[in-house]
Amino acid sequence: MKNHTEKWPYEDIVDLPHHVSKKHPQMPMIKRAAQFAPFAALTGYEDAVEETARLTEEKVELEDSAADELNRKIHEAVRSGGRVTITYFVPDKKKSGGAYVKAAGRIKKAEMGRIVMGDGLSILAGSIREIEAADSE
Repeated sequence: MKNHTEKWPYEDIVDLPHHVSKKHPQMPMIKRAAQFAPFAALTGYEDAVEETARLTEEKVELEDSAADELNRKIHEAVRSGGRVTITYFVPDKKKSGGAYVKAAGRIKKAEMGRIVMGDGLSILAGSIREIEAADSE
């Protein structure tokens, strides 16, 4: 530890006023701050953290009796031509899991494990969790 009586090497200039150049204008604070901003060595790191934090749901598999009831409702909706609301699972493209979404409209056809809605939306029959009659317009 240094003795307090020792002379500090910069003691003679510490209290001098700050020099302001007459030739060169002062740098704006924003540019000065940018010089000391952290270097972005980990490009994409923030995006990766956000993606990891994003929550997904797991697909719920239906029991056989619930699947049979769902098939009955689908065929009834196709036959009646009425509007329905379908809740189905959409897998996430970037990580495991996905999300349940709803689509409303008329079922145009049901074939080959797919439901095709009147607006052209194609839904895998195995991803459907629920189907219910929608309110009439």
